[in-house]
Amino acid sequence: MVDPTPDTAAHPRFAEALRELGLDVEVRRFPDATRTAAEAAAAIGCELSQIVKSLVFEADGQPVVVLMDGSSRVDVELVRRELDAGSVRRASAALVRETTGYAIGGVPPFGHRTRTRVLADRGLLDHGTVWAAAGDPHTVFPLDPKTLVAHADGTLVDVRERSA
Repeated sequence: MVDPTPDTAAHPRFAEALRELGLDVEVRRFPDATRTAAEAAAAIGCELSQIVKSLVFEADGQPVVVLMDGSSRVDVELVRRELDAGSVRRASAALVRETTGYAIGGVPPFGHRTRTRVLADRGLLDHGTVWAAAGDPHTVFPLDPKTLVAHADGTLVDVRERSA
């Protein structure tokens, strides 16, 4: 068990991941939950598309994390094609917690319990700074998207749902 450092608001597992990666980021804690992208954007005062959603899917029984901007939806069919999988569906809350070590609404882009394949939608690169969960629904942190994707060991893909 890792003790949280007194100067961080991040979840202890995520704080440890930040230390291991040598990242010094400002973790912000909010009294009200920032469980949804809209709640996080409102609390931070940024654009909805600057929020990074860390979403867990199950592809042929294997978990995969998809990083998507807060104003967009994941096109599951594009994820299926990207992974050359037979089927892709949203992971259950239990699988999200088992895989990442975090509850839905607080999953960060890296620092997960188990090493999991990560797909990052290319649209995240449209911003100089993006904000992601820091391990619980009350905390977020800013980072430039290229660094965030690199630390998540993410593969850049185009998996955003396009409007008809």
